[in-house]
Amino acid sequence: MIPRLLTIVACLCLAPAAGATDWPRAEIRTGIAMHGEPARSADLAHRRYVNPDAPKGGRLVIGLPGTFDTLNPFVVRGLSVPGARSYLHETLLARSYDEPFTLYPQIARGLEVPDDRSWVIFHLDPRARFSDGRRITADDVLFSWELLRERGRPNHRTYYRKVARADRLDDLTIRFDLAGAQDRELPLILALMPILPRHAINLASFEDTTLTPLVGSGAYTVGEVRPGESLTLKRNPDWWGRDLPINRGLFNFDEIRFDFYRDSNTLFEAFKKGLVDMRAETDPGQWASGYDFPAMRDGRVVRDNIHPGTPKGIRGFAMNIRRPVFQDIRVREALGLLFDFEWADRTLYANGFQRTLSIFEDSELSARRRPASPAERALLAKVGAAVRPDILEGGYDAPVSDGTGTDRNRLREAIRLFQAAGWELKDGVLRNRATGEPFGFELLTLTKDQERLALTYQRFLRRAGITARVRTVDAVQYDRRVRDYDFDMIDYRWWNVSLSPGNEQAFYWGSEAGRSPGSRNVAGIADAAADQLIATIIEARSRQDLVTAARALDRVLISGFYWVPLFHEPAQWVARWTHIGIPAESAVFGYLPETWWREEPGGATRQ
Repeated sequence: MIPRLLTIVACLCLAPAAGATDWPRAEIRTGIAMHGEPARSADLAHRRYVNPDAPKGGRLVIGLPGTFDTLNPFVVRGLSVPGARSYLHETLLARSYDEPFTLYPQIARGLEVPDDRSWVIFHLDPRARFSDGRRITADDVLFSWELLRERGRPNHRTYYRKVARADRLDDLTIRFDLAGAQDRELPLILALMPILPRHAINLASFEDTTLTPLVGSGAYTVGEVRPGESLTLKRNPDWWGRDLPINRGLFNFDEIRFDFYRDSNTLFEAFKKGLVDMRAETDPGQWASGYDFPAMRDGRVVRDNIHPGTPKGIRGFAMNIRRPVFQDIRVREALGLLFDFEWADRTLYANGFQRTLSIFEDSELSARRRPASPAERALLAKVGAAVRPDILEGGYDAPVSDGTGTDRNRLREAIRLFQAAGWELKDGVLRNRATGEPFGFELLTLTKDQERLALTYQRFLRRAGITARVRTVDAVQYDRRVRDYDFDMIDYRWWNVSLSPGNEQAFYWGSEAGRSPGSRNVAGIADAAADQLIATIIEARSRQDLVTAARALDRVLISGFYWVPLFHEPAQWVARWTHIGIPAESAVFGYLPETWWREEPGGATRQ
């Protein structure tokens, strides 16, 4: 693999491609939207979710549960530091968080793209530099594309292999031929490619875990690394991009420190003592009654309820349908009936959660409680989708119990489904009618909160004669087992659900992703209709076409009963010490720590 990679990169970087002057060209533009046109000009005079006059200085300390063992977030192996990548590594273009999916100049000062999006040319900013001072060139872009296509994470491999050809036109100009990809999102996906330095990457060890920092071009560089404990990033005073319009009001702290804690309770205590500057709360019971401590009472800590405009996404007990025990759809539906959300929400979470069913929950993309339109019905028929009539008509919803934790009607319905699938409840044990094997599985958890919920579900399952073995493991083992799909069931949440779904849907639900270790298709979904609907989402030319395809995909996945639907927070709950300043308005995507700043006079850092 390494010799092949070196050969390809060397060939790509030798000279401008033959016949390059014969290629069609387009007007150079300074922004691109997935649908329609960018809402703003490239200078982005002011975005409502930033403070363009935010003071610089000080430190932000972010607390995280678990650990880390690598500083390379671009490969499957290892546990990287969540959130650190955006501070260290830049992309060709950067998102505006006020629009569903619109990009503006960063490393690339502009791009050319035709109406059919069958190719794209990026023009690099001649000022762009890596943190070691080396200029970013077309060679680095082509190297990054080839490296991540062959050896990056599964989503990178999937996306970048759609490119038919890549050509270096000159030192600062790169062309990607997308012919045959039928993917209107691909120019934007390539624009979000992280650019890595050709001169500073060790190919032989790129896929290994490492605590040696990668050279990046972002606002920060790696300062101190304390393995498994903390990572400190320092703002680069020579950062080439500090005056770009897209970065106005961002990256205001001199230091960002990520501190890791063994469990969530220890992390909360650290926040209360002022060792951590902010906390994103996920427990509604704790949000309602757990913040009665001195700093909160005297106003040194405040709480913000932030309402993003993006879909809530889906959280559920995901079943690994690669396992024989979960391959019958009737079994999967029955397991969903046995979870009593109403009891769990009242007893464990002070009625603070809302039930989740749709992969695009709480958005116009969701099929929940909506009958399919004629266009959607035609699309589902075209791809041969298996959608239950009640789901097609919008009449199906997440199961509702009587809230007692012992709903007999739900139990009877679940037992009926198990019997239809060949299982029989006898002497308090659910057994396979043909083999006599008892119904049981392992429910893998990572945190104490997950374990508490899993033990609750375990009690619900026991009423149907099912043995669920709850096993809590450390972060490294959990990551490895999920990555390799070595589990029966997990408490899982599909994050990063946007108003403009696209290629990432294949990474979440696509058949090929389900066969590749490290994807987000943890359930192992392999549905040809879902694959075709994902392709339709990617090819959508209008917002209405996108909404139609998204709702169709939602119905197909709901019909598959691949997870026990759980719940979501009605808002983002963020607590912070008041020396951390935040903009008056939040982005469509919710809170963004890169927009925050230090309020203390002179930016003094609290030790």
